Amino acid sequence: MKYRLLLFCACFILTATAQQHTPMPHGMVYGARPDTTQVIPAWRVEAFMDKKVRISTTIRGCIIKVTKPKGGWFELDAGKGKIIAAHFKNYGINIPAGLTGKIVYVEGVAQKQFIADDLQHFAGDTVRGKKQHTVKTDPKRRLTFEVKGLMVDR
Repeated sequence: MKYRLLLFCACFILTATAQQHTPMPHGMVYGARPDTTQVIPAWRVEAFMDKKVRISTTIRGCIIKVTKPKGGWFELDAGKGKIIAAHFKNYGINIPAGLTGKIVYVEGVAQKQFIADDLQHFAGDTVRGKKQHTVKTDPKRRLTFEVKGLMVDR
């Protein structure tokens, strides 16, 4: 009888400790499953957009940091020290902080940040001799990405 009780306790403890650390397997999906037929590397997105302000695409990149797990806020590495700030369109999605350092496929809408100084000619500020407006923008954060679906690759 003592051996059965000891065996039961050992099994219970092993299953309880096994549930604390669950690895994220290849193919784990958050949100909608991304379409991986035409994938752009994250470091090429800005060049691919060229003069377009918004594009719908699927990108592949490494997650630098999960800023807020609730709502799925994270940062992707865009190469050359640049960062793509990303968040899920659906706020009800929770992503684990363990995604940091993982390679992922992300489908959604990429858009360039609006810099007010770029479009001042629309506001009528084209008079010669006026000082140009100085806008302090972070060149590392030029792209934002609204995510529809994310899939863990590695």
